[in-house]
Amino acid sequence: MTALANDTFLRALRRQPTEYTPLWLMRQAGRYLPEYNATRARAGSFLGLAQNPHFATEVTLQPLDRYALDAAILFSDILTVPDAMGLGLRFEAGEGPKFERPLRTEADVAALAVPDMDKLRYVFDAVREIRRALVRDGVQRVPLIGFSGSPWTLACYMVEGGGSDDYRTVKTMLYARPDLMHRILAVNAEAVAQYLGAQIDAGAQAVMVFDSWGGVLADGAFQEFSLAYSQRVVQTLKARADARAVPVILFTKGGGQWLEAMADTGADALGLDWTTNLGQARARVGSRVALQGNLDPNVLFAPPEAIAREVQRLLHSFGPVENGVGHVFNLGHGISQFTPPEHVSALVEAVHSHSRALHRGTAA
Repeated sequence: MTALANDTFLRALRRQPTEYTPLWLMRQAGRYLPEYNATRARAGSFLGLAQNPHFATEVTLQPLDRYALDAAILFSDILTVPDAMGLGLRFEAGEGPKFERPLRTEADVAALAVPDMDKLRYVFDAVREIRRALVRDGVQRVPLIGFSGSPWTLACYMVEGGGSDDYRTVKTMLYARPDLMHRILAVNAEAVAQYLGAQIDAGAQAVMVFDSWGGVLADGAFQEFSLAYSQRVVQTLKARADARAVPVILFTKGGGQWLEAMADTGADALGLDWTTNLGQARARVGSRVALQGNLDPNVLFAPPEAIAREVQRLLHSFGPVENGVGHVFNLGHGISQFTPPEHVSALVEAVHSHSRALHRGTAA
């Protein structure tokens, strides 16, 4: 139980008072950083990087050494769980992740099972090693976030066999054989809940469910095939004895129209993409959940003064800073690999300086 030098992120998720708005970035350890690319070259491949706890620790800490971020996030991949299920994950240059054995037949689905979590030990070992590496002079610098893909998002990759432009294969199964889709999602929900629980046991201090493809579903289908299974995961985590100590963030890209239902899952915070108005989102969910987001990642290609202007606009959009209402600043999706690193410095400075002024009541 190492003391935290900076617990602002966790307090914001719990909707407790903070001195400023905390900040972290989705995909903050990534290809926009030259030091990340150097470590990846040493690892030999993306999987060589992600499956080696020492390399995963190194790249997790790189953005923290460069920027005054308020949280670390485990470096891993959302497809670790289906890989452990035996689907044969590989990464092809220029094409992204592929599965050698996608789920296409009734027999494929019938054979699917929750994997032995020991197959994912490298992830939990990385969590432990990162926690140790975050400690300086007996004090932990910032909290560590663990994560997983949502049951639906994992199913998209598992059925399509990789990324997709139209989700034709997985949606065909959804509409033609909903029984098969529900079986996949039930297995995935149990696997994700176990996976996140094991990350918490290893030392993750908050966890995030990435429902990256929930927004491709029609209204009605989203609630039945995505949200219901994310809720299973959240409720399983919230049934743990340490549930109050470990906040859960639920992020659905393209899910702005369903925020009220998402808030009903029991998650502590909702991530927002950049298409959702932050102030309106706050009015809709009230004080039930904290909010995380939601700057357009492409703002970071603009000059520093434009970045500062957009940061101020977003912070003001959230509305008055009141006790018991939390905001964690983030991008509306992952940072682009082409982002100039110095522009991230401008972002961090703008968020921290302007939000401090807002919290003191001295901002214009």
